[in-house]
Amino acid sequence: MIKILIVEDQTMLRDALTKLINHEPDMEVIGTTDEASKAMELCRKLKPDLVLMDVVTENYASGITWTGFILKEFPDIKIVIMTSLPEMTFIDDARKAGAHSYVFKNSENEHLFYVIRSTMKGNGIYPGPSKGLSYASRFTEKEIAVIRMVCQGKTRDEMSKELDISESTLKPIITSILDKTGFDSIAKFAIYAVGRGLIVPDLE
Repeated sequence: MIKILIVEDQTMLRDALTKLINHEPDMEVIGTTDEASKAMELCRKLKPDLVLMDVVTENYASGITWTGFILKEFPDIKIVIMTSLPEMTFIDDARKAGAHSYVFKNSENEHLFYVIRSTMKGNGIYPGPSKGLSYASRFTEKEIAVIRMVCQGKTRDEMSKELDISESTLKPIITSILDKTGFDSIAKFAIYAVGRGLIVPDLE
Protein backbone atom coordinates (compact mmCIF):
# COMPACT_ATOMS: atom_id res chain seq x y z
CA MET A 1 0.00 0.00 0.00
CA ILE A 2 1.36 3.42 -1.03
CA LYS A 3 0.83 5.83 1.87
CA ILE A 4 0.25 9.35 0.52
CA LEU A 5 0.28 12.83 2.09
CA ILE A 6 -1.55 15.54 0.09
CA VAL A 7 -0.44 19.17 0.36
CA GLU A 8 -3.04 21.30 -1.43
CA ASP A 9 -4.64 24.60 -0.38
CA GLN A 10 -7.88 24.24 -2.36
CA THR A 11 -10.31 22.35 -0.14
CA MET A 12 -12.47 20.94 -2.94
CA LEU A 13 -9.48 19.69 -4.90
CA ARG A 14 -7.85 18.27 -1.77
CA ASP A 15 -11.04 16.36 -0.90
CA ALA A 16 -11.50 15.19 -4.48
CA LEU A 17 -7.93 13.90 -4.68
CA THR A 18 -8.37 12.09 -1.38
CA LYS A 19 -11.50 10.28 -2.56
CA LEU A 20 -9.98 9.53 -5.95
CA ILE A 21 -6.78 8.07 -4.56
CA ASN A 22 -8.51 6.09 -1.82
CA HIS A 23 -10.50 4.23 -4.49
CA GLU A 24 -7.26 2.72 -5.81
CA PRO A 25 -6.52 -0.69 -4.24
CA ASP A 26 -2.82 0.02 -3.73
CA MET A 27 -3.01 3.62 -2.47
CA GLU A 28 -4.14 5.32 0.74
CA VAL A 29 -4.23 9.00 1.73
CA ILE A 30 -2.98 9.06 5.32
CA GLY A 31 -3.05 12.83 5.77
CA THR A 32 -3.70 16.22 4.16
CA THR A 33 -2.74 19.82 4.80
CA ASP A 34 -3.32 23.18 3.12
CA GLU A 35 0.17 24.56 3.71
CA ALA A 36 3.58 23.31 2.61
CA SER A 37 5.24 24.50 5.82
CA LYS A 38 3.05 22.06 7.79
CA ALA A 39 4.11 19.09 5.66
CA MET A 40 7.40 18.53 7.50
CA GLU A 41 5.72 17.80 10.83
CA LEU A 42 3.20 15.54 9.12
CA CYS A 43 6.04 13.63 7.48
CA ARG A 44 7.60 13.12 10.91
CA LYS A 45 4.29 12.00 12.40
CA LEU A 46 2.70 9.97 9.59
CA LYS A 47 5.75 8.60 7.70
CA PRO A 48 4.22 8.76 4.18
CA ASP A 49 5.77 6.96 1.23
CA LEU A 50 4.92 9.79 -1.15
CA VAL A 51 3.90 13.46 -0.90
CA LEU A 52 1.68 15.14 -3.51
CA MET A 53 2.92 18.71 -3.15
CA ASP A 54 1.23 21.77 -4.61
CA VAL A 55 3.60 24.48 -5.88
CA VAL A 56 1.94 27.41 -4.11
CA THR A 57 -0.01 26.66 -0.94
CA GLU A 58 -1.78 28.53 1.87
CA ASN A 59 -0.02 31.71 3.05
CA TYR A 60 2.03 31.56 -0.18
CA ALA A 61 4.24 28.80 1.24
CA SER A 62 6.34 27.34 -1.57
CA GLY A 63 5.89 23.63 -2.12
CA ILE A 64 9.15 23.54 -4.05
CA THR A 65 11.12 25.13 -1.20
CA TRP A 66 9.62 22.74 1.34
CA THR A 67 10.32 19.81 -0.97
CA GLY A 68 14.02 20.51 -0.51
CA PHE A 69 13.65 20.75 3.27
CA ILE A 70 11.66 17.50 3.52
CA LEU A 71 14.07 15.52 1.36
CA LYS A 72 17.03 16.62 3.48
CA GLU A 73 15.42 15.03 6.53
CA PHE A 74 13.56 12.22 4.75
CA PRO A 75 15.55 11.21 1.64
CA ASP A 76 13.43 8.07 1.18
CA ILE A 77 10.14 9.93 0.79
CA LYS A 78 9.07 10.43 -2.81
CA ILE A 79 7.68 13.84 -3.74
CA VAL A 80 5.47 14.63 -6.73
CA ILE A 81 4.99 18.32 -7.48
CA MET A 82 1.50 19.36 -8.62
CA THR A 83 0.54 22.61 -10.30
CA SER A 84 -2.08 24.18 -12.56
CA LEU A 85 0.36 26.89 -13.68
CA PRO A 86 2.86 26.49 -16.54
CA GLU A 87 5.26 28.91 -14.81
CA MET A 88 8.51 29.01 -16.77
CA THR A 89 10.87 28.10 -13.95
CA PHE A 90 8.76 25.73 -11.85
CA ILE A 91 9.99 22.56 -13.57
CA ASP A 92 13.66 23.49 -13.30
CA ASP A 93 13.16 24.60 -9.69
CA ALA A 94 11.40 21.33 -8.87
CA ARG A 95 14.28 19.31 -10.31
CA LYS A 96 16.81 21.37 -8.36
CA ALA A 97 14.85 20.82 -5.14
CA GLY A 98 14.99 17.07 -5.75
CA ALA A 99 11.32 16.44 -6.58
CA HIS A 100 10.97 13.00 -8.13
CA SER A 101 8.10 13.77 -10.49
CA TYR A 102 5.91 16.62 -11.71
CA VAL A 103 2.27 16.58 -12.78
CA PHE A 104 -0.29 19.13 -13.93
CA LYS A 105 -3.59 19.25 -12.05
CA ASN A 106 -5.61 19.01 -15.26
CA SER A 107 -4.06 15.62 -16.08
CA GLU A 108 -6.28 12.58 -16.51
CA ASN A 109 -6.83 10.51 -13.37
CA GLU A 110 -5.05 7.52 -14.88
CA HIS A 111 -2.00 9.67 -15.61
CA LEU A 112 -1.84 10.78 -11.98
CA PHE A 113 -1.99 7.14 -10.83
CA TYR A 114 0.70 6.27 -13.38
CA VAL A 115 2.94 9.06 -12.06
CA ILE A 116 2.46 7.94 -8.46
CA ARG A 117 3.18 4.26 -9.19
CA SER A 118 6.11 5.03 -11.48
CA THR A 119 7.63 7.39 -8.92
CA MET A 120 7.39 4.72 -6.23
CA LYS A 121 9.26 2.36 -8.56
CA GLY A 122 12.06 4.89 -8.86
CA ASN A 123 11.12 6.43 -12.21
CA GLY A 124 10.94 10.22 -12.40
CA ILE A 125 8.09 11.56 -14.54
CA TYR A 126 8.27 15.13 -15.85
CA PRO A 127 6.15 16.77 -18.59
CA GLY A 128 7.59 17.28 -22.03
CA PRO A 129 8.06 20.76 -23.49
CA SER A 130 5.05 22.84 -24.50
CA LYS A 131 4.83 26.25 -26.14
CA GLY A 132 4.74 28.07 -22.81
CA LEU A 133 7.28 25.91 -21.03
CA SER A 134 9.70 26.07 -23.94
CA TYR A 135 10.35 29.73 -23.10
CA ALA A 136 12.25 28.63 -19.99
CA SER A 137 15.12 27.12 -21.94
CA ARG A 138 15.49 30.26 -24.05
CA PHE A 139 16.22 32.70 -21.23
CA THR A 140 19.30 33.23 -19.11
CA GLU A 141 18.88 33.59 -15.34
CA LYS A 142 19.43 37.34 -15.66
CA GLU A 143 16.76 37.61 -18.35
CA ILE A 144 14.26 35.74 -16.16
CA ALA A 145 15.13 38.09 -13.28
CA VAL A 146 14.41 41.08 -15.53
CA ILE A 147 11.10 39.59 -16.68
CA ARG A 148 10.04 39.02 -13.07
CA MET A 149 10.89 42.61 -12.13
CA VAL A 150 8.96 43.98 -15.12
CA CYS A 151 5.99 41.85 -14.02
CA GLN A 152 6.32 43.42 -10.57
CA GLY A 153 6.03 46.86 -12.14
CA LYS A 154 9.60 47.96 -11.44
CA THR A 155 11.16 50.77 -13.47
CA ARG A 156 14.36 50.38 -15.47
CA ASP A 157 16.17 52.43 -12.85
CA GLU A 158 14.95 50.10 -10.09
CA MET A 159 15.91 47.04 -12.11
CA SER A 160 19.38 48.41 -12.78
CA LYS A 161 19.97 49.08 -9.10
CA GLU A 162 18.67 45.68 -8.01
CA LEU A 163 20.81 43.86 -10.59
CA ASP A 164 23.76 46.18 -9.91
CA ILE A 165 24.17 47.03 -13.58
CA SER A 166 23.89 50.23 -15.59
CA GLU A 167 20.82 51.06 -17.67
CA SER A 168 22.99 50.77 -20.77
CA THR A 169 23.76 47.17 -19.75
CA LEU A 170 20.09 46.50 -19.01
CA LYS A 171 18.95 47.64 -22.45
CA PRO A 172 20.56 44.76 -24.44
CA ILE A 173 19.13 42.26 -21.93
CA ILE A 174 15.64 43.56 -22.65
CA THR A 175 16.38 43.57 -26.39
CA SER A 176 17.45 39.92 -26.16
CA ILE A 177 14.17 39.00 -24.40
CA LEU A 178 12.16 40.71 -27.13
CA ASP A 179 14.20 39.01 -29.87
CA LYS A 180 13.52 35.61 -28.30
CA THR A 181 9.77 36.18 -27.85
CA GLY A 182 8.83 38.27 -30.87
CA PHE A 183 7.17 40.96 -28.76
CA ASP A 184 7.80 44.63 -29.53
CA SER A 185 7.78 45.79 -25.91
CA ILE A 186 8.83 44.22 -22.62
CA ALA A 187 5.60 45.45 -20.99
CA LYS A 188 3.48 43.53 -23.51
CA PHE A 189 5.47 40.36 -22.90
CA ALA A 190 5.12 40.83 -19.14
CA ILE A 191 1.31 41.05 -19.49
CA TYR A 192 1.33 37.94 -21.67
CA ALA A 193 3.61 36.03 -19.28
CA VAL A 194 1.54 36.78 -16.18
CA GLY A 195 -1.76 36.18 -17.99
CA ARG A 196 -0.64 32.75 -19.21
CA GLY A 197 0.90 31.77 -15.89
CA LEU A 198 4.39 31.66 -17.42
CA ILE A 199 5.62 33.95 -14.66
CA VAL A 200 4.26 34.21 -11.14
CA PRO A 201 5.62 37.50 -9.76
CA ASP A 202 7.28 37.20 -6.37
CA LEU A 203 5.13 38.77 -3.66
CA GLU A 204 6.91 41.34 -1.53
